[in-house]
Amino acid sequence: MSSEFLNDLASSWREMGAFAVTSVRILGILLAAFVAIAVAQRGIRLLRTRLAARLDDREAVKRAETLGRVFRYLAAVVISVIAGILVLSELGVSVAPILGAAGVVGLAVGFGAQSLVKDYFTGFFLLLENQIRQGDVVKLGDHAGLVEDLTLRYVRLRDYDGNVHYVPNGSIVTVVNMSRGYAQSVVDIGVGYGENVDRVMEVMREVAGQLRADPAFAPRILDDLEMAGVDQWADSSVVIRARFRVAPLEQWTVRREFLRRLKHAFDEKGIEIPFPQLRIHVPAAAAAAA
Repeated sequence: MSSEFLNDLASSWREMGAFAVTSVRILGILLAAFVAIAVAQRGIRLLRTRLAARLDDREAVKRAETLGRVFRYLAAVVISVIAGILVLSELGVSVAPILGAAGVVGLAVGFGAQSLVKDYFTGFFLLLENQIRQGDVVKLGDHAGLVEDLTLRYVRLRDYDGNVHYVPNGSIVTVVNMSRGYAQSVVDIGVGYGENVDRVMEVMREVAGQLRADPAFAPRILDDLEMAGVDQWADSSVVIRARFRVAPLEQWTVRREFLRRLKHAFDEKGIEIPFPQLRIHVPAAAAAAA
């Protein structure tokens, strides 16, 4: 056996050994990254659970859940990027030029994708300032519905008809949140011009008291009916405005039930619920000719 063959064999063993060591290191990096992601996400989840257990405010609990979900996503991205850089380093790829090129490319992409960058920045502040949370009912410009998902990129809404709206965070100018603290269930009741408005308002108070005494609606109504009074003289009716202070998202349920009961009360007491009418004035000469 020649010395040249032995040298080649030894060189092959060394190369195989180096390859094996590199493979083991790469597998170790990937395994460590997988474990780190699992530990970080579990730690964030446990922290969110403990914070939620100490919070009595339902809104604060929802905010903790939303932020926890975003932080778990960020933790996975950061750890994955670090693991990718370490793997490239083990493969002998110089990381410094890649990072430098990434900086230049990132700058160019930033100019070319300003709307995307705006989406992420706006989404971050939406979460930081607690403007929107999962489970809220909001209106974002021309879109309104239940917030099913909230990310740094977009808000996903589902409206009453079941349609899903994806609203980019960068396009959000104003946020109308209908789920904070309490809501006002406003009712505008139209009655005939011949009715006694004081009597009508008394009937409205009686129906409101019965509604609030109902065990099914008592937890939803936070205060007695607030009577604003005669709001306007419409074309065919006198409009009386009132409102209930209710729990968040209960304004529509309370309003519908109040209107249902009030219709029965008006029918029993003979209070007219008017419909549009048109009065025609005919000149005396034309009437005589007819």
